[in-house]
Amino acid sequence: MSIDTVSLVDVAGYLPENIVPADYFAQFADPEDLTSNVMFKAPKFRHHAAPGETVADMAERAVAPILERQGRNILQDIDILIVHTQLPETPVVGNGGEVAARLGIAPEWLIDLHNGGCAAFVHGMKLARQLLLSTSATSALVVTVQNAAGQIFTQEQVRGKPQAAIPGDGAGAGLLVKSDVSPILDIETRHLPEFAGQMTAVADPPRRYWEAGSGQMHVGFTESKIAKVLGRGNKLVPEVAQAVCARIGVKSDELDLLITNQPNRAFLRNWRDALQLPVDKHPDTFDDCGNLFAAGMPVTFDRAVDEGRVPAGSVVMFAGFAHAGDFAAAAAVRWGGR
Repeated sequence: MSIDTVSLVDVAGYLPENIVPADYFAQFADPEDLTSNVMFKAPKFRHHAAPGETVADMAERAVAPILERQGRNILQDIDILIVHTQLPETPVVGNGGEVAARLGIAPEWLIDLHNGGCAAFVHGMKLARQLLLSTSATSALVVTVQNAAGQIFTQEQVRGKPQAAIPGDGAGAGLLVKSDVSPILDIETRHLPEFAGQMTAVADPPRRYWEAGSGQMHVGFTESKIAKVLGRGNKLVPEVAQAVCARIGVKSDELDLLITNQPNRAFLRNWRDALQLPVDKHPDTFDDCGNLFAAGMPVTFDRAVDEGRVPAGSVVMFAGFAHAGDFAAAAAVRWGGR
């Protein structure tokens, strides 16, 4: 075992059984809104969490395939658990503790990662890698849960808005260990805090999210904000990916696979064009799953592995950006195979 190398040895995804077609949202939307905005072109399908399905339920189901492949005894060695939840069910503390309890573990490092957004999987990988390299910890789980689609975007005051049809629910998990079997080659993270307050929750009439009121909360978008997010996202993801490529000595067009978050078709097309990659090297789950936010990368990669698209030795680039562009991250992995 190498003590100076951390590997991403397994990844798994979970999608709820409830599949919702685009027609569900179209019946409530203004027809002009369905075609007028490139950022909100609806996917054909998305999955919604079942009524009563909790963050811990989704996390446990995402981790289950890893335990089937690696054996449940790996839980005894989990020193680090990093959990990102799009819609935390437990105020203030988040759901990391509940996830740990469900898995039956009490890790030394238990982190609820509230920022990171759609790039939280890479953010979690970087935190876990640093802890593994600088402490006696030997293994880590990074879990990302997107549970806002069926709970926020189907509300009667929200489901007719252009953005309502875009998100889907799901969860992902990654297992990191001290080894060189599937090494993380490099990670780049960039915080742009000046944009951190631009992804806002709004209601009509206006109120703070914790205050009682008749208006249902949703993400607020304006035409100006949409244009700025598109511009930042188009730029940030190729930039962080190219930074990693430069350090590992691999040109972007030589990557074997690009795994990104899945916000919309325009971003997916622009990112692979900027990195000079063909469609077959950039797996796309958008039409089947919608925007899975932080669960998008592990779910998409898990599917690509299942489909036989990631042979051992492949150099895989994970890359994405978060919210209105306040965070971006990329990580290169030489995949060791399943």
